[in-house]
Amino acid sequence: MWLGLGFVSFGGPAGQIAIMHREVVERRGWLDERRFTDALNFCMLLLGLSYVYAQFGGFPAVAGVLLGLKAAVIAIAVVAFVGLEFLNVPVPLLVLVAGAMGAASAWHRPRAATSPRAPQASVSSAARVATIGMVLWLVPLAWVVAALGAGSLWTRLCLFFTQAAFVTFGGAYAVLGYVTTHLVHDLGWVTVHQSVAGLALAETTPGPLVIVLQIMGFMAGWNLPAPFGPAGAAVLAAMLASWATFLFIFLGAPHVERIAREPRMSAALAAITAAVVGVIATLALLLGKVVLWPGGIGGALSWSALAIAAGAWLLLQRTRLGLVWVLAAAALAGLGVQLAAPG
Repeated sequence: MWLGLGFVSFGGPAGQIAIMHREVVERRGWLDERRFTDALNFCMLLLGLSYVYAQFGGFPAVAGVLLGLKAAVIAIAVVAFVGLEFLNVPVPLLVLVAGAMGAASAWHRPRAATSPRAPQASVSSAARVATIGMVLWLVPLAWVVAALGAGSLWTRLCLFFTQAAFVTFGGAYAVLGYVTTHLVHDLGWVTVHQSVAGLALAETTPGPLVIVLQIMGFMAGWNLPAPFGPAGAAVLAAMLASWATFLFIFLGAPHVERIAREPRMSAALAAITAAVVGVIATLALLLGKVVLWPGGIGGALSWSALAIAAGAWLLLQRTRLGLVWVLAAAALAGLGVQLAAPG
């Protein structure tokens, strides 16, 4: 059944969930509705781990597990970067320049023939989608402004993650590089160590890695909770970050096929995808500095983190071991290092 499901699971996660529900719950009865829902809810585990990290991150055992996970993340970032070219350009400028160059390269290319069965988008339907999107985005934003003020953390957080959703391409590593630069260095809402820990936690949970942005919002609310308590503020911030990040993706997803058939748009997106390498490289450098030199570049090198990272890289490159097992081994190694440390 699962082999067959692998050949027909089109439509992304939403389509896959619908097909699995029909086969596993309705047709075969292998799971009831409650257990199926519980399995889906497991994908929200990262929210709980965010709280554990914020509340208990200073405990030796938790710190040890995070050491292993963060060291493994270095290896994962390097593997993602190896096959790509390096362009160290600021993300908004990179997106504009790369997109323009890609579109220009296809300017004289003939438009693709439209299939009779292909969905056609009219001006009215596009306007309707845009209107719905603006309303869904403005309602929570207006509530936050009215309840907490236009200059509050919550309003600024919602606007920032909306901006991040529009100017970041290339997956979670590229997004995190851009978000970390602004949240840590420009806004001071989270620390660089919290951002790396967030990526490590996101690697260990189901779901797309880009949900690391949720923990970035979570930690911003935790660090600057007023007028709420840390837990309530963190959950609200995580929800706003998630909503602002994914809303426009959901609205635009049905039009991806039509956009991909447009030569200029297709070329622009291809150029942007290639150009985000610089952002990924910047993140890899950041991870290396934070994990390998926890006291700063002038401080002592963490040989244990270097050994775990090297071991994780070797396992990823030289074996068929799955990522989950590599992360588990790294976490156990980090825990062992922490427990063996004097004091």
